[in-house]
Amino acid sequence: MSKLKYALYTGCTAKESTPELLKSTMAVAEALDIELIVLEEASCCGASHLQDFDDFLSLTLNARNICYAEKLGLTLVTICNTCQLNTSMTKERLDNNEGLKDKVNAKLKEVGLEYKGNVDVKHFLYAIIDDIGVEEIAKRVKRPLKNLNIAPFYGCHNIRPSSLQSKNNGNENPYVPDSIERLIDALGGNSIDYEHKNKCCGFHVELQAPKTANRLSGAAMSDAMDNNADVVVTPCPLCHLRLDVQQHNISKEIGRDINMPVLHLPQMIGLALGLTPKELGLEHNISEVTFV
Repeated sequence: MSKLKYALYTGCTAKESTPELLKSTMAVAEALDIELIVLEEASCCGASHLQDFDDFLSLTLNARNICYAEKLGLTLVTICNTCQLNTSMTKERLDNNEGLKDKVNAKLKEVGLEYKGNVDVKHFLYAIIDDIGVEEIAKRVKRPLKNLNIAPFYGCHNIRPSSLQSKNNGNENPYVPDSIERLIDALGGNSIDYEHKNKCCGFHVELQAPKTANRLSGAAMSDAMDNNADVVVTPCPLCHLRLDVQQHNISKEIGRDINMPVLHLPQMIGLALGLTPKELGLEHNISEVTFV
């Protein structure tokens, strides 16, 4: 297999709030012989908040980020569901509206850039699933995740809107997603099916309505626990911040003790590939990972 190469858009959360995600992503990429070129000049995607206040600024910032991948001629890979949503929505709108594209490019010209729309935008999960394949990943497993019941938590932004994201994620069904389950099975683990795996974690209402956020997170974690999960895994750092960091507040809100490890997607993959907890930044996880 020829070496895969991508432009990595880290977003801001993976560099600041969840550095273990970026660390584990780079470690897994190296183990899978993937070259990731970090887009150091890229900025925040707007986190679905800027979009509510200044739509044109959001489009311009996200188009600017894509431009850096275009300059490299590489698919832009994301490691955050919300970054994936905002970046791919920008691409979809500009690719289908020449007038809007011209307006954005007039602004980008001030910094010497031009959005062309000639590279794809894909989450790291689907880069692995689509471009490597679960069969090949299974061949690379050195430490199968046997005897582990693993609950995938997709969140909402990576698989919706289905009309848009299906272009970038192997036509995943947003109502019955199964890509992470297939990956878990390839890694030797036992995938757990549960109702809340594709629901919202509550991150985007955390500041305005913390009770609602904790109830949403609590519903997901309780559902996973009730289905005998040993660990939850998510491809989104924002979901991870809710499900991992907020377990104390979730427990208080729902009146039930929530105490379960929550892994970033590349941490799970890395463990099965034989990488060490230190290489995957597991010491940064708030909920203790006791099974390694």
